[in-house]
Amino acid sequence: MLDDPASAAEAKSARTTPLGPTALQNKRVVYDILFRAASDTLLQIAADPKHLGARIGMLAVLHMWGQTLTHHPHLHCIVPGGGLSPDGRRWIASRKNYFVPVKVLSRVFRGKFLDYLGQAYRDGKLDFTASLEHLRDPECFDALIRETGRKPWVVYSKAPFAGPGHVLKYLARCTHRVAIANSRLVAFEDGRVSFRYKDYAHSSAQRILSLGALEFLRRFLLHVLPSGFQRIRYYGLLANCCRQGKIALCRELIGAAVIPPHTDDGVPSNSQLAAVRCPECGLGVMVTIETFKPGSLTLLSRIALLDSS
Repeated sequence: MLDDPASAAEAKSARTTPLGPTALQNKRVVYDILFRAASDTLLQIAADPKHLGARIGMLAVLHMWGQTLTHHPHLHCIVPGGGLSPDGRRWIASRKNYFVPVKVLSRVFRGKFLDYLGQAYRDGKLDFTASLEHLRDPECFDALIRETGRKPWVVYSKAPFAGPGHVLKYLARCTHRVAIANSRLVAFEDGRVSFRYKDYAHSSAQRILSLGALEFLRRFLLHVLPSGFQRIRYYGLLANCCRQGKIALCRELIGAAVIPPHTDDGVPSNSQLAAVRCPECGLGVMVTIETFKPGSLTLLSRIALLDSS
């Protein structure tokens, strides 16, 4: 069992590379920049004829935590393995197990992120307090940009390990989860919270971390997003304004089979489908995930009932 192993490293990181603390003090601005830099980079590199030469789509999900609940903002992006040609008449597929060069992605992403961050600073959108107060001085902020610009930034790109279905299942689990699942909690004794985590530095070995209750709450609350912040975003061919038509065109160009309506095997017909469309967007289909029988309300549903009364 380890006792607060990340505290010293976290403090050291705040002193040497304060981009993380800058994001923590300016969540809405910096997280928006993270989305913008990542999406602009992928769309630009994929459109370059030297790489893919296609208009792509992507879905990006913001994560703010690591296994030990430290502050680690990053994006998970799902990108189709290809895109539309510039004239919109052909589907251009990427090479098998290869999308675009990650070294190029890394350099372009770094440049865009730091450029957007610098622009936000010049526009007066960033606030610095406590240990970051010195960054109010333009010379200190410029030094931060130069320092982080000299370091390599890591971009990871890989085909799905077990196919697209596995990606969708993973995405379904992580899109609306909180920083830690109840299943990882081990004990709360003597004012300390113990929970399981994967030690990625040692082949994802399962370990147990014990934190004081206040430190556990501090780390948990690091990941609370600003009110109304959208942590799932769509770009390119998957953007909300054009997704329906572009997806239909892509399916036509790649010869994807259209699933016919059925009424005898549990798949709703067109008329039945219309009755379960999402009343807000009109596109998504509402699916029954779980049915609660009388007397089987969970604690969460009891809380919801209390809130609505």
